[in-house]
Amino acid sequence: MIEIILLLVALGLSIKPLGIYIAGAMEGKRTFLSPLAGPAERALYRACGIDPAGEMSWRGYAGAVLLFSLLGFALLYCMLLAQGFLPLNPQALPGLRADTAFNVAISFITNTDWQSYSGESSLSYFSQMAGLTVQNFFCAGVGMAVAVAVFRAFARRQAATIGNFWVDLTRACLYVLLPLALVLAVVLASQGVVQHFGAYTTVHTLEGSDQTIALGPVASQAAIKMLGSNGGGYFNANAAHPFENPTPLANFLQTLAILLIPSALVYAFGVMVGDRRQGWALLAACALLFLPLMGVAVWQEARPNPQLEGIGVDQSAGNMEGKETRFGVALSALWATATTATSNGSTNSAHDSYLPLPGLVQLAMMQFGEVVFGGVGSGMYGLLLFVIITVFLGGLMVGRTPEYMGKKLGAFEIKMASVAIIAPCAVTLVGTAAALMLDAGRAGLANPGAHGLSEALYAFTSAANNNGSAFAGLNADSLFYNTWLGVVMFVGRFFVIIPVLAIAGSLAARNTVPPSLGTMPTHTPLFVLMLVGVIAIVGLLTYAPALALGPVAEHLQLFAGGGA
Repeated sequence: MIEIILLLVALGLSIKPLGIYIAGAMEGKRTFLSPLAGPAERALYRACGIDPAGEMSWRGYAGAVLLFSLLGFALLYCMLLAQGFLPLNPQALPGLRADTAFNVAISFITNTDWQSYSGESSLSYFSQMAGLTVQNFFCAGVGMAVAVAVFRAFARRQAATIGNFWVDLTRACLYVLLPLALVLAVVLASQGVVQHFGAYTTVHTLEGSDQTIALGPVASQAAIKMLGSNGGGYFNANAAHPFENPTPLANFLQTLAILLIPSALVYAFGVMVGDRRQGWALLAACALLFLPLMGVAVWQEARPNPQLEGIGVDQSAGNMEGKETRFGVALSALWATATTATSNGSTNSAHDSYLPLPGLVQLAMMQFGEVVFGGVGSGMYGLLLFVIITVFLGGLMVGRTPEYMGKKLGAFEIKMASVAIIAPCAVTLVGTAAALMLDAGRAGLANPGAHGLSEALYAFTSAANNNGSAFAGLNADSLFYNTWLGVVMFVGRFFVIIPVLAIAGSLAARNTVPPSLGTMPTHTPLFVLMLVGVIAIVGLLTYAPALALGPVAEHLQLFAGGGA
């Protein structure tokens, strides 16, 4: 528990300074990195023919996001198919199957980083670095760019533009993601995280057999996967692998990195709109959802598994199935909660082995819409969608036109927010139903009954909310799952981004109105509680039947002695 408290303290101390820095960097103000990053930024603009002073309408901004993402998909897809002919492939790994390559390419351009393959036995060094790691930077940069465009919309008055996507993307990568990832990669390498470019090593074991030890450029990918809410592991075991997460300090820093930028962006919102109280209010709402659910996960995992009682298994350390002894129950449950809350998706333990209620916590964190801190950028603009709905409901209660940050919210904003919130929910439930009804979907389930339902529900929840983690019992490397999860990832990313940018364009064009006696304050404890209630109720009402048939039923069976 001491490590959890230290991590929360370190996170709390980092939020304000990093949030101020991000706001300044994204607004083009001079920072301590300007002497280094400034010349590189200007050189990129000249090389690409970008006018940094030119701005875009919301349609132009959305078009640029889609164009950049689709080009990234095409390049990554072709790279994965042709992997066997590309350099830095000392293991001579062949190209991926077409359906697997499709899933991987969609996954990494949508910031989902879902993996239906084993990284160390499927991808070359070139594919890991030039393909996945590059997209880890770019897709996180896209999320930050969209969030900043929305921030501007609230701050501007009667504006026809919301910024320049290419400038926002460049600044996000150069000033925020790249420097932080460089520092973290060096520190992780000092802790023993592998950074290697030679062939895999074969050793002779004490048992007298030969074992191949997979190596590779791990530290550089691990750093940005944590900071960018990516989560795709170099190794199949992800951050449970000792070469990717070897020491308590490495585990502490990686857990902190998962939460660092998403939480700082919430405060950066308050800075950029000129009212820091708004940022603190949204941080309070995130904390009110995160901390209790994390406590439930830690408390439950500290309990013994009833199925293992009476067979001589020592459960004094709690439910240690699927967990590394060097991390234990508490740090594993903390990571599992943080990675599902932030759409990071990395794992340092097997989520499939958790007790039912901690599994429900992981599902709930994703089903809230990945807004409890959420992904880099995506969590913040997703949270603002719930803010809009909350303000709308508050306006109905007092009989006033809803206002937020001095901007009146009309029917258009409510419709767009509803589309963005409902679309991931719809594809999650439809996809889960299809997986349970069709032979191709059921073939991938490793468990029957309630836990099997949870495996399918978790997979589509993870894909629709661009998380990427999984209940590891699901065999997802099939034509059915690769194709449909890929489609769901696309919907979960772009059917949120486009409505969000449409809202930004509408709000930027409006003038602000001064607050009056009928204006509902949005920085008070009352509003924070209303926002938490809306987020929780939307998640519970949408997914309650599926959760009741999955983790809730499994919990009742397990602790009633009926088996899982």
